[in-house]
Amino acid sequence: MRDTLVLNASFEPLSTVTLNRAVVLVLQDKAVVEQSHPELRVRAQAVELPVPRVIRLCRYVRVPFRRHAPWSRRGVLVRDQHRCAYCGRKATTVDHVVPKAQGGGDTWLNTVASCAEDNHRKADRTPEQAGMPLLRGPFVPSPTDAMLFGLGTAEREALPEWLAPSA
Repeated sequence: MRDTLVLNASFEPLSTVTLNRAVVLVLQDKAVVEQSHPELRVRAQAVELPVPRVIRLCRYVRVPFRRHAPWSRRGVLVRDQHRCAYCGRKATTVDHVVPKAQGGGDTWLNTVASCAEDNHRKADRTPEQAGMPLLRGPFVPSPTDAMLFGLGTAEREALPEWLAPSA
């Protein structure tokens, strides 16, 4: 089961919480269900409610501004939709465009999703040196998109309707 997206009272994404925490927030009247799973329900002795996918807090919560999304391997895989940046097949690992041995680091602009075969074939070379052009280049996701990446599992992405439209 995926986590539940929490929106601020102003409908801005804040974080994700477990299903249990989302249900508690709704039952305590601290949040309302904005979107629920169409077929699943949470039942207890005296209460029944739809399984929440998205909840909205009833009171506005002030949060500090986040300028950059923190880098993570999982985030890179989800950002690239679990597709290899070199061949387009299923990606299972992360490759450094500029290898660490040549001074590259763990950053959004230096890492792409890769299948194990292409990662091994490229080795400690740049894509140009290896003759392996990128099908799509790396990019820095917004902090909101990075938070939504956390909702995906190893095989799935965050629900598409949650992602901000591309500019």
